[in-house]
Amino acid sequence: MTRLVLKRLRRDAGGATIVEFAIILPALCVLLLAIFELGYRSYASSVLQGALHEAARMATVGGISQAQINDRVLARLSNFTRQGTVSITTTSYYDFAGVAMPERITSDTTPIGTYNAGDCYEDANNNSSYDLDRGRSGTGGADDIVRYQVSFSVPRIVPIYQFLGWSQTETISGNTVLRNQPFAGRSNSTVVRCS
Repeated sequence: MTRLVLKRLRRDAGGATIVEFAIILPALCVLLLAIFELGYRSYASSVLQGALHEAARMATVGGISQAQINDRVLARLSNFTRQGTVSITTTSYYDFAGVAMPERITSDTTPIGTYNAGDCYEDANNNSSYDLDRGRSGTGGADDIVRYQVSFSVPRIVPIYQFLGWSQTETISGNTVLRNQPFAGRSNSTVVRCS
């Protein structure tokens, strides 16, 4: 009789589906939560790009203060940044070729190719020191190039980061570069300095 019961249980596959589903369920949940998290990040990045384009347009037409532009960006990102932090940087350049480039060395001593004591350089931002980014703070003047950068950190929306080795906060960054309108005369006041 025991043999008959065991034989019948071996042929019965009625509960196999529940066992298989119980094995797959944790992996399925992790995958679904990861998709939600990545979708949220994609949406936040899209909103950030829209805010950047709007800020850059406001900066390039002139007559709008830096504080007004920053307030507009913060308003656009307010749904994401209630529990996070926002960093806004506005830098202006004389031309597109100078964006995020170091100041040009005009007289180079050994070691060649790096700035050191005794070198002369074009002080493009007129701060009396050699910089790895020649940009000036702010939106600049007429016909200047404006680089507007925004970075914000927010806590993740689902606790999936623990299982995937991600950090607890998500940092999303973006930038845009546009030329100011020619609303006034333009001057280039680059000074060559030697140390």
